[in-house]
Amino acid sequence: MDYLRIIQMLLDSHTYAEITASMNCSRRDISTAKKAIETHQITTANIGQISHARLAEIFPDKRKVVSAIYSEPDFELVAEKLQRNRFFTLQQAWMKYTDLDDGQKKYSYSRFCSKFQQHMRTHDLVATLQHEPGKAMFVDWAGPTLAVVDAVTGEQFKAYFFVASLPYSSMVFAKAYPNMRQDAWNRAHVDALEFFGGVPQMIVPDNAKTATHYRQNRKNSAQGEAREVVVTKSYAALADHYGTAIVPARPGKPRDKAHVERMVQVVETMILGYLAEVDFESFEELNEAVRGRLDHVNSKVHRTNGVSRAELFASSEAERLKPLPSHRFEQVEYKQLKVGPNYHVNCDYQYYSVPYQLVGRTLSVRLTQTRVTVIDGSAVVAEHARLEGRRGQHSTLQVHIPVQHKDVSGLWSRDWFIAHAQSFGPATVEVIVAVLDRAAVEAQAFVECRNIVKGLGAKHRSLLEPACKYLLDRGGYSSYSGLKRIIAAMAQEEKSPARTAVPVPEAVKDLSAESARTQQFVRAPGHYSMGGGQ
Repeated sequence: MDYLRIIQMLLDSHTYAEITASMNCSRRDISTAKKAIETHQITTANIGQISHARLAEIFPDKRKVVSAIYSEPDFELVAEKLQRNRFFTLQQAWMKYTDLDDGQKKYSYSRFCSKFQQHMRTHDLVATLQHEPGKAMFVDWAGPTLAVVDAVTGEQFKAYFFVASLPYSSMVFAKAYPNMRQDAWNRAHVDALEFFGGVPQMIVPDNAKTATHYRQNRKNSAQGEAREVVVTKSYAALADHYGTAIVPARPGKPRDKAHVERMVQVVETMILGYLAEVDFESFEELNEAVRGRLDHVNSKVHRTNGVSRAELFASSEAERLKPLPSHRFEQVEYKQLKVGPNYHVNCDYQYYSVPYQLVGRTLSVRLTQTRVTVIDGSAVVAEHARLEGRRGQHSTLQVHIPVQHKDVSGLWSRDWFIAHAQSFGPATVEVIVAVLDRAAVEAQAFVECRNIVKGLGAKHRSLLEPACKYLLDRGGYSSYSGLKRIIAAMAQEEKSPARTAVPVPEAVKDLSAESARTQQFVRAPGHYSMGGGQ
């Protein structure tokens, strides 16, 4: 805590609220400083005469006694070994550190890594190591996004682009992901390491929320370091699995991340710029196109040295990377989910089947990046590949489907939905039948049918039948989203009697898809001044 600054603000008549906001301190810290002013008779005239030694006497660090019992690692030696030996890891350094018999306590592995990261940042070693082959991988998200448009519904999904690069060879990796959350961030790192075929000594991210967070650091506050950067638990687990270190770029130090910013610009101009006017209906299709452009970027010969990124990587950097572990990192998450009447569990808006006898039960669901495992007690009752992309997809195993839905209490069935639709009218029945008949497995349509008869039907009972008739008369696609748009237009029409026409829902959907296809990709001004060597 910077008590000297707090004292100065108190002497300048700042309020407690102003001081806490400015110094990120507690009211107790301010009270401590105020008491010191009274005890030691500090004034505006003599505050400038207070030395650091005197300040330490006035505000003794009670934790120094605790810290003194811990053996401090020789991080300069660790950094030197990381530079010399490509097989040397932080875990090996920590094990050597814990083997020292010096009569002092040893830091845990996580604390050891945290202190090493701080050492690297404060001693300006990030920029020093980044241009040695196999030492560092820089990572970041690109700014622009592209759209993936569902061919059936016209719904748009943003594609976010992760960029990773090895600064020695400038070998670059890029791939599209549906979001920038922690699971996508971790998965992108796994994909990047597998693309490069090995693991660098360190990974240098920007200070994204999925990479780091801040923790109050009272110990070094007198030197102006009120907060320390801490790697997120999940990200640290990934680094531990691959035997690498996370060394975040320092805020306000553009030299630390200059390389990755250049590579992001390369990806934006030479990959996204070429693909912005292309229609993509799935992330698989988009990433296939990205990989094609990526191969072009990495194989393009530089004007400056006459070799490509891929050639320099293969000749000088690939062998300096550490081998990948025997299995890939997978983040595991558990959820407790109730089985719906359609004998599926709803997990992140995707549906996975279980044996129909388990309808109404709450089961444990184990989630990894690629698999969904459903567990009843200690028994695995279902396992599916994890679905991505458009919400509302179904993974249904034939063995889970009951022979006759109507004979099983608590289950939804075709007859159940048709009977409910009949209470609205024949057009509603026709729409429900169309939705049921369209599904590869009938149960996959049950949620959409429920949304129509129980959702729209309950909220807009008088409008559902006219909306279904309107849809059918125009040959529209029978869906919940289409009916929702029609009903919204009809409801608006009732509120605005002067208007005489109801917008055609298909046109709304077509307009949405067309907007995604014709979006403009504007390159940054710096693109036009870039050298051809990029």
